[in-house]
Amino acid sequence: MPALSEVIAALDALWPPAGAESWDAVGTVCGDPEAEVSRVLVAVDPVREVAEEAVALGADLLLTHHPLYLRGTTTVGAHTFKGRVVHTLIKHDVALHVAHTNADRADPGVSDALAGALDLRVTGPLAPDPDDPAGRRGIGRLCELPEPMSLAAFAQYAAERLPATAQGVRAAGDPDAVLRTVAVCGGSGDGLFDAVRAAGVDAYLTADLRHHPASEAREHAPLALLDAAHWATEWPWCEQAAAQLDAISDRYGWDLRTHVSRTVTDPWTAHATSGPHPDHSGAPN
Repeated sequence: MPALSEVIAALDALWPPAGAESWDAVGTVCGDPEAEVSRVLVAVDPVREVAEEAVALGADLLLTHHPLYLRGTTTVGAHTFKGRVVHTLIKHDVALHVAHTNADRADPGVSDALAGALDLRVTGPLAPDPDDPAGRRGIGRLCELPEPMSLAAFAQYAAERLPATAQGVRAAGDPDAVLRTVAVCGGSGDGLFDAVRAAGVDAYLTADLRHHPASEAREHAPLALLDAAHWATEWPWCEQAAAQLDAISDRYGWDLRTHVSRTVTDPWTAHATSGPHPDHSGAPN
């Protein structure tokens, strides 16, 4: 069995920490570099339920996309929910490693996995990494649909292919508009509207679209928008990351057992469809 330090070195080769944004917190949160690793669990969020899943699985390493401590902390006391995660993992000899924006920017990265889940053909990065002469790394991906389809049809198509969430997929634009090209970005992507407009695509699928940026984007150009749940757009990366780690294990004869968490950690749990707007004017209906 490989040591944790060997597995981490392989993960850092896949997603170099230097590729992370300056504000990000990636890398190993806890774990003994000399401990042996035989089983790995890959998940989006390092929350209590996922930590307990790793323990129940007998995992030696929990690999997550989202950081546990993004903004730092002064305590890992178990009276806090994040501290409880750390205590649970350390007590059961489970290491925690994070690949966040370094995995977003990688080739293949988070948005490649999202495009793959939607059976889209990737033509290049949405926001290319200036340090990549090959022009393959970067945030987001530019894609072609498997066949032209209306915005309404593509929204339904995406909702059926991404993991089920209470939100589903929202769309902005003419439901009958025909789409042929789309930009995708796993996770929060409303900071990339300039790049999306410059790419000239028919639609943009991402997560966490806020009212004002989305409204302004629609005013700027006839760009269709699709807003999926943050967790759902990033979960496909877990399967991609597990497959990459399996390939590394085979190459080095490590015999790792790699698992993908199916635990839904999207915070939203219910959705109610809006009905007719009530008339409070006092006028007769």
